Amino acid sequence: MVAKFLTLECIRGESFGHLSPRPHYPSMPKYPKGVSETEKDVRGSEAKAVYSVIGMTCAACAGSVEKAVKRLPGIREAVVDVLNNRVQVMFYTSFVNEETIRETIEDVGFQATLMPDEANEKSTQVCQIHINGMTCTSCSTTVESALQALQGVQKAQVALATEEAQVHYDPKIINYNQLLEAIEDTGFEAILISTGEDMSKIQLKVDGVCTDHSMRLIENSLRALPGVQDIDIDPTLNKFSLSYKSNVTGPRNFINVIESTGSRCYKATIFPEGGRAIHKKEEVKQYYRSFLWSLVFTIPVFLTSMVFMYIPGLKHGLDTKVINMLSVGETLRWVLSTPVQFIIGRRFYTGSYKALRHGSANMDVLIALGTNAAYFYSVYSVLRAATSEDFKSTDFFETSSMLISFILLGKYLEVLAKGKTSDAIAKLMDLAPETAILLTLDKEGNIISEQEIDGRLIQKDDVIKILPGAKVASDGFVIRGQSHVNESMITGEARPVAKRKGDTVIGGTVNENGVLHIKATRVGSESALSQIVQLVESAQMAKAPVQKLADHISKYFVPLVIILSFSTWLAWFLAGKFNGYPKSWIPTSMDGFQLALQFGISVMVIACPCALGLATPTAVMVGTGVGASQGVLIKGGQALESAHKVDCIVFDKTGTLTVGKPVVVSTRLLKNMVLQEFYELIAAAEVNSEHPLAKAIVEYAKKFREDGESPTWPEARDFVSITGHGVKAIVRNKEIIVGNKSLMLDQNIAIPADAEDMLAETEAMAQTGILISIDGELTGVLAISDPLKPGARDVISILKSMKVKSIMVTGDNWGTANSIAKEVGIETVIAGAKPEQKAEEVKNLQASGHTVAMVGDGINDSPALVAANVGMAIGAGTDIAIEAADIVLMKSNLEDVITAIDLSRKTFSRIRLNYIWALGYNLLGIPIAAGALFPSTGFRLPPWIAGAAMAASSVSVVCCSLLLKYYKRPEKLNALEMQGVMVENRF
Repeated sequence: MVAKFLTLECIRGESFGHLSPRPHYPSMPKYPKGVSETEKDVRGSEAKAVYSVIGMTCAACAGSVEKAVKRLPGIREAVVDVLNNRVQVMFYTSFVNEETIRETIEDVGFQATLMPDEANEKSTQVCQIHINGMTCTSCSTTVESALQALQGVQKAQVALATEEAQVHYDPKIINYNQLLEAIEDTGFEAILISTGEDMSKIQLKVDGVCTDHSMRLIENSLRALPGVQDIDIDPTLNKFSLSYKSNVTGPRNFINVIESTGSRCYKATIFPEGGRAIHKKEEVKQYYRSFLWSLVFTIPVFLTSMVFMYIPGLKHGLDTKVINMLSVGETLRWVLSTPVQFIIGRRFYTGSYKALRHGSANMDVLIALGTNAAYFYSVYSVLRAATSEDFKSTDFFETSSMLISFILLGKYLEVLAKGKTSDAIAKLMDLAPETAILLTLDKEGNIISEQEIDGRLIQKDDVIKILPGAKVASDGFVIRGQSHVNESMITGEARPVAKRKGDTVIGGTVNENGVLHIKATRVGSESALSQIVQLVESAQMAKAPVQKLADHISKYFVPLVIILSFSTWLAWFLAGKFNGYPKSWIPTSMDGFQLALQFGISVMVIACPCALGLATPTAVMVGTGVGASQGVLIKGGQALESAHKVDCIVFDKTGTLTVGKPVVVSTRLLKNMVLQEFYELIAAAEVNSEHPLAKAIVEYAKKFREDGESPTWPEARDFVSITGHGVKAIVRNKEIIVGNKSLMLDQNIAIPADAEDMLAETEAMAQTGILISIDGELTGVLAISDPLKPGARDVISILKSMKVKSIMVTGDNWGTANSIAKEVGIETVIAGAKPEQKAEEVKNLQASGHTVAMVGDGINDSPALVAANVGMAIGAGTDIAIEAADIVLMKSNLEDVITAIDLSRKTFSRIRLNYIWALGYNLLGIPIAAGALFPSTGFRLPPWIAGAAMAASSVSVVCCSLLLKYYKRPEKLNALEMQGVMVENRF
């Protein structure tokens, strides 16, 4: 999902002084163009290798292997599976290769072999599945274990809060239908939300199809189209699901083909979307309906047992005997409670059966046991009364029916509240416009026609017209017009951004004024908006390490509660049998057995494993959603948990502490020549380079040309980019060398003393000195400055007040780095660091006991971003898929580093509060339900109240997490951001 978003550039370091490959992260290239081979070589592609490792026997072995592999540069992820003797490694090919990883594992003391199929087959797809019926952590753990056990599944995550599974699998070994079957086998309903093919997949509904022949005719017509990869047909719904290559064809082509097939009687439209929103609404409706139906029967049961017995006329009627000692009231309660127990409460029987069948126990088991105990004891009691002339029965029908009603109410409220935790995703998805105006152009670019189409039918390279006040229909770049676009809904940037020809736009943003014509470059699931949604969804799926506590407790919680419940009943029963307490303690309406039974049922139904299971994921969901709305994309619970512990931050310099837009501030010539000619020569050489410093020189050179924005530079022959040093080229038969001091020395070019003084002077002012040689003779010195980001000093100061240490690690020269560090207030500086040295420094800080965050913006920072406990990537809103980072700061504002840490601390405070409440509730509630207060106060907790308390505990945990939606970032950051807006306008 991530590699496609990175525009990599082979550049020469943060200054010409050091070898430091570094990326450039534009929102999108101003004009679409391919990535050169040189650019790809900087980072290389992301790869996966799986090794068979012989000799691992325990967790300590796994830990030593994982630690050794992760210390290598360029390692994104290493997962060790001791049970299957496998190690899976995700890595960047420019920093490390498969053989180096294998040798590293063997150096630890184990025999490692690269698995052949994994070496050749590196395709991975991600499937998202909605799961109905999960009630607690035990359920989600059962499903997760079943998925992990399947061959071909690389990773499976099941989130209780969202009721979804995200599965990484190899489509060559297993397909998503088998995944659905595996979930169904565990006893839960599985509904496919999306597959890994969804990047280029669409579903069409075709009206007018009435025979199999018509279906085959349409299918054959579609398969004949270039770019169509696969077609699935559902004849019952007349639905065609097509997988295709988006750069070859698109949905409008499919609709045209379908409607042109045969006698042109078919009508094709996009199939109405289902997805998680529909499932969530249906689930809410189901619980609401079930609760209302339960009330229809439960209210009469409650009235006949608790209210009417105290109204003389009604009491007499209810006490009227039907058969022997069986009364009218008991009969009515039996008849009314039976549908609640077996029809409305059927879900609890189904859930408990499925759980027990797979060797686990969940909340459904507790409810089923508790309500069955009350119901069947009551049935025994009334049947005995019906067959006896002297037995006076006491029934608990109201206990079972009220218990089920309150639990259904609690589940209804819980589902409603959980739905609100994912509001951030819903709001993001709503940003996509429903319609778009498609323009048809002739070869000269003149408009032939305009057509309003469904926004989902936009294809790559379409030209779209954006009216003032309308939403931008897709990612692309402006080919005509100028306007201001409000991008706050995507990047969090409050200030409208000026757009003109060549500038990039993001789908879902709002055009403020002026008409824009844009060319679509990324559509559907490839768009920035879709990628943000996918990233937030993935973050909400990922478990925080603290969740392991709840998972561990859940394994033993339900069995322990059942044992406690039985022990409570037995203790009270035996105490009553052997006169262990006064007979006066027993209420007049029951005997000792019934009193013991009530205590036992209360213990069983008050215990709540759900609250524990929801404590972490609901807070993580809300926290990541709030972060997205603030322009801070947090990639899951692991990142949140690590960020709240951060006590040391390592900053890159260029583009992180500085603006990242170098400008030429002074020019000093050492030979007599016209300045315009001087800049023409060096601009002609530098225009072939993508380095920011080269771009700064070319931009400055334009000021000396009359053709301004699009000058034509002299031809440069024999161009050579010397990584980390500079460039060489032949321009107008003159050898031009532009670079740093070491490049001049390597080329045997003498550097005069006054040039040395100029270099020292520029470095002292935090500027970068560039030397220019023409025909082997040093001709000039340029000073280039990258202005400090506004508020950088205040950010460092605020971090100090938060007890977070700041360090700067940069590839730039010592003079420039030290000057910048002094200006912002950073005391520890490491200059001249190569990518692997940055990562090593991070590991040294970790070894000294620090929890380290790395803040950077480049490929040269990616090894350090991976090595750090938390990697924070500075990047524009469309570069949200930066693989190495745990947190992406979309606005590129340094202040968001503080926002990320502050939000993570607030989120984890909420998680702690949730755990304190969930554990405290169970630790306090179970003894009270067991009758701990009864001997001293006479207080006992009826089972139906215990059930209501259990339902309320889950709702309260979700509501506690929802309070995070009102998070406000520190006030002092708002003033800093306003300063930033004012300064950025100058650049």
